Amino acid sequence: MKRPITSTYRLQLRGPHADPHGREFGFAQAAELVPYLAELGVSHLYLSPIFASAPESNHNYDVIDPTVVSPELGGIDGLRLLARAAHDAGLGLVVDIVPNHLGVEVPRRNRWWWDVLKHGRASDFAHFFDIDWATDNGAGGKIALPVLGTPGDTDALKLEHIDGEDVLTYYDHVFPLAPGSYTDLNDDPAAVHARQHYRLMFWRDGIITYRRFFSINGLAGVRQEDEDVFNATHACLKELVGEGLIDGVRVDHPDGLTDPFGYLTRLRELIGQDTWLIVEKILAADEPLDPRLNIHGTTGYDALREFDGVFVDAGATDRLGELAREYSGSAWDADAVEAAEWELKARIAEEELAAEVRRLARAVRRDSRADTDLAELTEVLVALVSRMPVYRADYRSLSRVTATLIAQLAELGHNPAALDTVAAALAARGEAAHRFAQVCGAVMAKGVEDTLFYRACRLVALQEVGGAPGRAGVSQAEFHLLQEERASLWPRTMTALTTHDTKRSEDTRARMLEIAELPDEFARLVRDVFALTPPLDTATGLFLLHNVLGAWPRDGRADEAFTQRLQSYAVKAVREADTLTSWYDNDHDYEAQVTEWIAHLTHGPATRLVADFARDLDRGGVAVSLGRKLLQLIGPGIPDTYQGTEFLDFSLVDPDNRRFVDYRALRAGEGAPEDVDKQRIVRAALHLRRERPQLFLEGGYRAIFAAGPARGHVVAMVRTLDDAPQVIAVATRAPLALERAGGWRGTTLTLPEGTWTDRLTGREYSGTVEMSQLCAELPAVLLTM
Repeated sequence: MKRPITSTYRLQLRGPHADPHGREFGFAQAAELVPYLAELGVSHLYLSPIFASAPESNHNYDVIDPTVVSPELGGIDGLRLLARAAHDAGLGLVVDIVPNHLGVEVPRRNRWWWDVLKHGRASDFAHFFDIDWATDNGAGGKIALPVLGTPGDTDALKLEHIDGEDVLTYYDHVFPLAPGSYTDLNDDPAAVHARQHYRLMFWRDGIITYRRFFSINGLAGVRQEDEDVFNATHACLKELVGEGLIDGVRVDHPDGLTDPFGYLTRLRELIGQDTWLIVEKILAADEPLDPRLNIHGTTGYDALREFDGVFVDAGATDRLGELAREYSGSAWDADAVEAAEWELKARIAEEELAAEVRRLARAVRRDSRADTDLAELTEVLVALVSRMPVYRADYRSLSRVTATLIAQLAELGHNPAALDTVAAALAARGEAAHRFAQVCGAVMAKGVEDTLFYRACRLVALQEVGGAPGRAGVSQAEFHLLQEERASLWPRTMTALTTHDTKRSEDTRARMLEIAELPDEFARLVRDVFALTPPLDTATGLFLLHNVLGAWPRDGRADEAFTQRLQSYAVKAVREADTLTSWYDNDHDYEAQVTEWIAHLTHGPATRLVADFARDLDRGGVAVSLGRKLLQLIGPGIPDTYQGTEFLDFSLVDPDNRRFVDYRALRAGEGAPEDVDKQRIVRAALHLRRERPQLFLEGGYRAIFAAGPARGHVVAMVRTLDDAPQVIAVATRAPLALERAGGWRGTTLTLPEGTWTDRLTGREYSGTVEMSQLCAELPAVLLTM
């Protein structure tokens, strides 16, 4: 490694056009934070995408030109100044790249896409994008662009002259004209449109002839399997590595690519062996990361599931399931979650991603050389992708998954000829095999994380990317085995509790996890709140109430800004759930009633009930937040701290979690006592990691257990070097139940031989120690030799 990477701090960059007030957080603003982050103990700044993207983007994953460092953020000179400031302070930079897709929402902004629309297959960049040029693609071999508001709405087409070029417009949409296609000024716009290499389609037709990022029409898939495309899209990254500006790379959604393994192999060659490389790979709970990948690990959603799950009071899940059944019709246990997953994924494949499934079916017929009925083939493909238990199964570590699934479908009576055709196509390892894997991942993301996770309402805190809400959390036994595995196999993988994509921040989830400690009280709250403020539908009301409690202000006062944040979240949540409204068919009356219900919760007859219950949850939630953060920072892997979460942060899904951070308060340590406690834990743990890189990058892991009546309330780990204990982290589980039971009651923890110092309080301990002593000041303990 160029600089030992012991921890990262995620920064969400944005230019001045991304904020209605003109505020920005680019390279210059990041450089101002370097002294604070160095003092906090961070080793590397982890930057959101830095290449040119849509100016109004608040995330920068809609890259429009990967060959240019974003001028909105400060350009290459600004990046160099940031790198110099970081390096002078002993810190490094990690950058986030987006190889799967490019932003094409506004074609004129993307010169490659504009050229393809203008010249069609003759464009020098036609092979850059994953476009279906076949004559049977539904658009006569042209690029189908789903922009028309009504079928055949050609009357709205106009021919205009913009920025020195003749163009075709459709309201605010602007498209290029093929050379020679517009020579007569009296030409009818519809006739000119018919001569283009693209065809504007009614957006509901589902005719889209380019691969997208999931179902987002404005993000077009890129063909990284082509060496020319890879070289062109990574030329700037290569220069940044060569210049020594960056030490690490995070790869966004490689599973969307045709060949992620081949891509990552080539990327490793480009950036070198000493550059940290992690990938946004979403693993199922029982899915291993393919050890053949020449990477350091994932971005940490697998760890997030473990660190959340070990703090769940599993004994309450049945009671919460009964409550969920009462109000939603489902207990949302493992069987119910799996059944809903299959159903929703099938629906996504048949509707939202129908274009991708049609293209896959045609590829299957070609690669299998069979003339199986297309409808029967599509039916089997929908069944396969809907039941696929992982994002994609073409990694060697998952070599039996697809065959096993096909066997199961055969037993269920699915068309044997269609199954044979699919098997033949997949065995050919051609286009069909790649597209099948890509479609599986897209269907999984849209069906589960973007739909199911907005419907299930047993313990909503568990519904995160990579989560397993059908399970009753994670036992200590499972937790410790998984940490040991990480220490042995993936010691440099990233671990995370909050990301730019989490549906709730870590502290919001911590409080929501505490609902499992008060299931009966929560059931009474739901009944009372619904009686005073009836929701439109109780399933949505129950789901939203979990989140409202999680995000409720700690001072108990719900001001107008908080109400508006909740209302924005509620509209997004009900659209994602896709039951009574959706992104494609907005029921504005229903959404208005949902936002009105939220306003009644924050300023109505049930407000005091909600505020009081949130306060009760918060007592336990803070303890969970502090202990869980310590375990993440001391545990195996490279821990990331998302911007601002060194203080308690009660955010919901984007864009709520991408608000500007008050770094003045963080620098000054000006917060509530619990904020200061969390920052103290972060600082102590990160400094320890920086002091002892060999221990945390190469050391081992052991579990340690308490003894006594409250032993189940302790989760603790030991980090070892050359098999010698060096660091111990101790956290408190189920703190509210511990409080109700009368505290620690003589529970003890026997420490390894020697004198141990708590880095958080300065106290020294040895031998067998009462937990009441260890946790006298904080619910978490960091001991060192």
